[in-house]
Amino acid sequence: MAIFGLTQIIFSQIPNLHKVWWLSIVAAVMSVSYSVIGLGLTIGKATEKNHSYGSVKGAGIGELFQDVDKTWHVFQALGNVAFAYSFSMILIEIQDTIKSPPAENKTMKKATTIGVIVTTLFYMSVGCVGYAAFGNNAPGNLLTGFGFYEPYWLIDIGNICIVLHLVGAYQVFAQPLFAFVEEWCSDTWTKSSFIHKKYTVKFPGCGALNITLFCLVWRTCYVIFTTMVSMILPFFNDIVGILGALAFFPLTVYFPIEMYIVQYKVPQWSCKWVVLRLVSITCFVISLVALVGSVAGVISAMRDYQPFKTKY
Repeated sequence: MAIFGLTQIIFSQIPNLHKVWWLSIVAAVMSVSYSVIGLGLTIGKATEKNHSYGSVKGAGIGELFQDVDKTWHVFQALGNVAFAYSFSMILIEIQDTIKSPPAENKTMKKATTIGVIVTTLFYMSVGCVGYAAFGNNAPGNLLTGFGFYEPYWLIDIGNICIVLHLVGAYQVFAQPLFAFVEEWCSDTWTKSSFIHKKYTVKFPGCGALNITLFCLVWRTCYVIFTTMVSMILPFFNDIVGILGALAFFPLTVYFPIEMYIVQYKVPQWSCKWVVLRLVSITCFVISLVALVGSVAGVISAMRDYQPFKTKY
């Protein structure tokens, strides 16, 4: 994690999302790569002879979980799924990097549709086949949760792809936050040389980079803080569930639906209006139970918790 944090400190000095477009492409390729590897390994595992499969209803009460524990795990899983679709917060920033013509919004709509379809197919395939492979003992992460031990070289490649994907994904999500904070500080303290004075740093073979002391300090502190938190609280699935539950409903469901209703002047109590409201309410309930389940998962994991130590 320390090496990962150091890498992010370096990449975080890149001025904006426009400059890291190549890193986003690398992250996307790595995501597809480890998903294909995981899917292939689970298919091989599921087709073994004398293989014991799980049941449709999942782990039975009293076998691996108590009644309440299974409920929390189901709710936490909803949060994990919600996190996979909580990308709306960076859509505008990504759209700003798209060249036109055609219009950026049309290109983004097409890309989003394709992305959601491909993502859903991959996730559903890996989830279903993964459960068929491991049954009730399916790990939270097939590759890093030691679902597989061999072939070692392929698993190592898959884990390398995961790391590279996280490097790119971190920047894609962090850069909009960097830009927001820096723009606010720039507008608030217009005469501060600490915020506005730029320094040119030259890198052999990579060109020059213009940075301010504020950007250097703020971005470095942010990366150090997030790295320390991830090391102190190594509850990956639980934390992902919490983040997914908090981000999914307001940013992916509520605000887009409200903007659509206002923009297209959808009549109140019309069929379309009722359907949109039902979707919004349903997703709110899902986000709420996902948050409760993920928080319960963190509380449960804290019982035998040891800082800076991940248990498998």
